[in-house]
Amino acid sequence: MKAALFEKAGHLSVVQRPVRSLSKGEVLVLVHSCGVCGTDVHIVAGESRSSPPVVLGHEFSGNVEDVGPGVKRFAQGDAVAVDPNISCGTCYYCRRGLVHLCSNLRALGVDIDGGMAEFCIVPEQQLYALPKHFPFASSAFIEPVSCVLHGIDRAKIVVGDSVVIIGAGTIGLMMLQLARAAGAAETIVIEPLEQKRAIARDLGATHVLNPLTENVRDAVRDLTAVGADVVIECAGRISTAEEALGLVRRGGTVEYFGVCALGRTFPIEPHLIYGRELTIVGSYVNPHTFDRAIKALSSGIIRVDEFPVTRFPLDGVQEALRYQQEGLTIKCIIEPNPI
Repeated sequence: MKAALFEKAGHLSVVQRPVRSLSKGEVLVLVHSCGVCGTDVHIVAGESRSSPPVVLGHEFSGNVEDVGPGVKRFAQGDAVAVDPNISCGTCYYCRRGLVHLCSNLRALGVDIDGGMAEFCIVPEQQLYALPKHFPFASSAFIEPVSCVLHGIDRAKIVVGDSVVIIGAGTIGLMMLQLARAAGAAETIVIEPLEQKRAIARDLGATHVLNPLTENVRDAVRDLTAVGADVVIECAGRISTAEEALGLVRRGGTVEYFGVCALGRTFPIEPHLIYGRELTIVGSYVNPHTFDRAIKALSSGIIRVDEFPVTRFPLDGVQEALRYQQEGLTIKCIIEPNPI
């Protein structure tokens, strides 16, 4: 089979690899759709954790091609999506219900061969059956939606809140929709690219700001009088991570969702955190939110039909990574076996 193999920083290539025999509890998935994530870009650049050599791709779906011994819930032909994050179930964090913080957490597409391949072997427990008529065009969004749901849970938005979302890429636009669903009265999106600002407007943002031409700190203060109740950083840049602290009101919450490169830092004055009584939270992957993500997409709570999507064959993975890195589209999707 063809697979996009990451070997070391800066080295990603499409190679031919054999498909091994299935072990107990494993399922062979014929991959139709695999999203390209900012994390993939960071991995290839050597800026994010991974366990090479490894086939990339952690946002994927397809059909069951074969099942190993002991598999009971799936059969050949079933349409499935894959939760890539595999916890051990026995460490301190797992036994406290914090499976996403598992000391031995491994992920398909990061530590174990993932979905940027014609086939992927997946433990049965990581598979979710897709509802009938669920469009495969939306299936590559399930994993990122599951992460965004955890982010919304962590942000603790209440009805009437003002929410600033920094970045209107895939994640920011999903966060916008869930913030509105959570009851935010004002949703202020900060995004330098006009195409993305236009989509944010169409999806109901009450205000859209261009940081290249506006002083966003002054603009947010003018719109909210005191600063936003919640600020969610989705761009994954040090400059916007720092800016987020200046956009929130006293007693408000700043959430870091965007993935900044490992090792990058910015200075924080602790007295300002203390004196303004800020809550600063992170949001990491998708504990127990995958089923909710499928329902959010299938019910229309989250819409992705307006997202410009650029599709690539597996051989075009390098170009897909470039599009993702340069923000040339909302979502890049690799199609190893297009329908």
